[in-house]
Amino acid sequence: MSSLSTANVEFCLDVFKELNSNNAGDNIFFSPLSLLYALHMILLGARGNSAEQIKKVLHINHEESAKAEFKDSSECSQAGRIHSDFGVLISQINQLDSNYTLSIANRLYGTKKIAFHQQYLTCSEKLYQTRLQTVDFEQSTEETRRTINAWVESKTNGKVTNLFGEGTIDPSSVMVLVNAIYFKGQWQNKFQERETVKAPFQLNEGRSVLVEMMYQMGTFKLAVIKRPQMQVLELPYVNNKLSMIILLPTGTTKLEQIAKQLNARALQEWIGPSHMVEREVEVHLPRFKLEIQYELNSLLKSLGMADIFNQGKADLSGMSSAKGLYLSKVIHKSYVDVNEEGTEAAAATGDIITVKRLPIRYQFMANKPFLFFIRDIHSEMIIFCGKFASP
Repeated sequence: MSSLSTANVEFCLDVFKELNSNNAGDNIFFSPLSLLYALHMILLGARGNSAEQIKKVLHINHEESAKAEFKDSSECSQAGRIHSDFGVLISQINQLDSNYTLSIANRLYGTKKIAFHQQYLTCSEKLYQTRLQTVDFEQSTEETRRTINAWVESKTNGKVTNLFGEGTIDPSSVMVLVNAIYFKGQWQNKFQERETVKAPFQLNEGRSVLVEMMYQMGTFKLAVIKRPQMQVLELPYVNNKLSMIILLPTGTTKLEQIAKQLNARALQEWIGPSHMVEREVEVHLPRFKLEIQYELNSLLKSLGMADIFNQGKADLSGMSSAKGLYLSKVIHKSYVDVNEEGTEAAAATGDIITVKRLPIRYQFMANKPFLFFIRDIHSEMIIFCGKFASP
């Protein structure tokens, strides 16, 4: 794993654990990749202790952190490899592909009362394909709210709407970070709609609800983990660029036990080649849509990024010489649609692998709360992390 993908996994699990501690029985869904993308943009203009805190939260090591700021040079390459590498990675993952839609809407909105450094504006556009947009929070609060909402809607195929409800933008705001992402993929092996049936999904305390349970039988990578007891299934999307990995508790294990033991090393081991073996599996997976919005100020503060939200302590002098510039709000919204859709694997691609099939057919019955990750297979970056607990 590259240092970028390791940092991505560490950050992902930090955020997940914070959200999970406050949302024990609720669904969770967020994009560590798009959050990292947004926070790297802030890091580009942060200095001093503010920058150090962000680097720590993003798991940027000392060797890389020495290169994380640009100096007084017109060259954006001075911003360091960490920014250029991340920019390249995002553009590769974000490439247009007719088989899946991945749209990231990422923008900083700053008050027009403050003059921002041209170099910061130029470099954020060059490295992250996005500019800081100046707006009038104070005099045109409602107009600004509508402008931001319309932009996010246009960048996410109309799927993420009304990001900011009425009255949610404070006229005293100085800078707001908007981060929304939409994903819709097609399975490499699709589920047939005629196989979908209503089936019970177990909730806490012996209760259950009916869900639309999809079904297919096929050859998939499946790990059977003894401690904690669980199955780990990988469902590839078309072209094998992306895949969904599902962690499903088995036996008497509860999802929270898995969540407690979850860390980067454990996850890499569970989904590593020594455990993930091609097997014949009967897959039962609920059809679901998740659309969840978080205000992440308090979460990021609790992870150690406190100064940036404090008007008296924030050092964003790489963005502007103005005093009192700080981050007022971080809003993050993600949308995912998991259904039967997919395209059959093309037989003529020439990349068919013959695997000695095991005689046992495995059952993967996702009829209880589970964790899932959607990742880019090549870079091993986690694009989404979720918990499905409440249909």
